[in-house]
Amino acid sequence: MMDISVNEVLDTTGLTCPLPLLKAKQALANLNAGDVLKVIATDAGSQRDFRSFAKLSAHQLLHEEAVDGIYSYWLKKG
Repeated sequence: MMDISVNEVLDTTGLTCPLPLLKAKQALANLNAGDVLKVIATDAGSQRDFRSFAKLSAHQLLHEEAVDGIYSYWLKKG
């Protein structure tokens, strides 16, 4: 696993699409440019959502992991 410095962690376990992404957008709005948000989710659809979001926004998906049904994303605010 990469050593990524995280400014905030958002736990969205148990929430289904589109809530993990919506909560992440809200959390990113409160961070400064360059800050990193780690999102933890259990919805498999979140993989597609976060990849698309990163491509269409100013934010960067630094890393993602899927282990035993837990999906983690590291987003850097643009």
